[in-house]
Amino acid sequence: MAQSESMPTEDPLDALRERIRATHEAAERLAGEQRGPGDEETAREAQALVALLQTLRDIVPPELWQQIRELIRQLLLLIRAIIDWWVDRIEGPGTRGAAPPVEDIEIS
Repeated sequence: MAQSESMPTEDPLDALRERIRATHEAAERLAGEQRGPGDEETAREAQALVALLQTLRDIVPPELWQQIRELIRQLLLLIRAIIDWWVDRIEGPGTRGAAPPVEDIEIS
């Protein structure tokens, strides 16, 4: 068996670089444009991001992957806190989660 048949010719790091480049370009397009919620291109770009994360998971050592997951988790918590802050600011203080005002209705 020849050595070229037993080993893949594509370098995994080159594939990773290409996915990172494609993901970066997709992120730039998303930042520069407003899209509808059902846009197929947005779905493809999200799939590219997921594929990039899967490739990273396969290449990165488990200890580093755990740190990356924790970083992503903290980033998502930050985004959630920012969204909560904006919602509170839009709705006004004390309206979020508050009980609706109660009116006494006289029964005769």
